[in-house]
Amino acid sequence: MAGSAGDGQSQPSVRIGGVSGSAFSIGGTEVRNSTVNRGGTGAGAAGPTAEQLLEAVRDLRAALVRLPRSAERAALDAELDVAAGELEEAGEEVRPGLPARLRGALERWAPLVDSVSAATALAALLVSFGG
Repeated sequence: MAGSAGDGQSQPSVRIGGVSGSAFSIGGTEVRNSTVNRGGTGAGAAGPTAEQLLEAVRDLRAALVRLPRSAERAALDAELDVAAGELEEAGEEVRPGLPARLRGALERWAPLVDSVSAATALAALLVSFGG
């Protein structure tokens, strides 16, 4: 909260006027990031398509290649591979349960992908599905 004009003290503050159709992450080293999505998920708003989710999953898989090899990275990549296969077969429709599984994978592997912007982008799309 910013200090009042006459108190002689100024507190750091952040003000965001409006964000539309975007996702961003706030935090940094040793800080748990928070993702904010303001993408019009109200009545009448269309959610992401299977193609958009597939692109986000592929982007995350590509970003994982830059991380050190580990059993965790391999396990997440395998989960994303299965999801990508389902999305490729789905055509226009996202199968029920897939967004929840992807959300679960991101939560389970959060320490691995916490600093990967592609994970933030995928999480923002999944918010559109609710839950």
